Amino acid sequence: MSETLFVSDIHLDTSRSSIIDLFNAFLTRRAVQADALYILGDLFEYWVGDDAHFDEYASTFDALKQLTDQQVPVYFLHGNRDFLIAERFAQLTGVSLLQEETVVTPYRQRILLMHGDTLCTDDVAYQNFRKKTHNKFLQKFVLSLPVFVRQAIAGRLRATSKQAIGQKPPEIMDVNQSAVDAAVQRNNVATLIHGHTHRSAIHNFTIDGEDYTRVVLGDWYFHGNVFCLSEQGMRLEDFTAVR
Repeated sequence: MSETLFVSDIHLDTSRSSIIDLFNAFLTRRAVQADALYILGDLFEYWVGDDAHFDEYASTFDALKQLTDQQVPVYFLHGNRDFLIAERFAQLTGVSLLQEETVVTPYRQRILLMHGDTLCTDDVAYQNFRKKTHNKFLQKFVLSLPVFVRQAIAGRLRATSKQAIGQKPPEIMDVNQSAVDAAVQRNNVATLIHGHTHRSAIHNFTIDGEDYTRVVLGDWYFHGNVFCLSEQGMRLEDFTAVR
């Protein structure tokens, strides 16, 4: 069956080598049969720049390049952990980089793709932090620092983030429905697919009597999660092994 696949929040990290293996198997066995693969951010637990040496992820780079060499289009949309991924990564893997909000039209459907963090507008502290980290001048400065300094900064930010998350009510870290409504209306779509919140589900809602669908992709901390779209319909899948 012809289908397009969507994943997000894989959070590849050497501390979870089994997930690296699972994602690589997904690329080489499952995604190779797809019409296209979309990765909607946070492929890596952190990314400090394309000039850093990530030898521990060489197998994933190779699997992505093998997939794109076999004429399966792979698209990447930045997440909040890997927003510094740039053209060198794209060149090494054959992956195409997407804008923060991208509309695609598989099987004649208009679908909005987002990472999802900009929809969490109730988390004011995070939105302020995000605005600072996406400042192009600040990014240029950070990328001018030695790699080991950037890695140290990333480590401190990860620790601070974990502490902050533990102190916030769960509902604050979920999407704001008004922000969702505005996004789908702004882009003239009936379907939105995003990650970030890790709350895998398919939600149906209405705006002014019109029906809409919001697909939330799950994370890959303990197992794989993929959204499959085809002419026949849509479904979310969890898996611990790839056949």
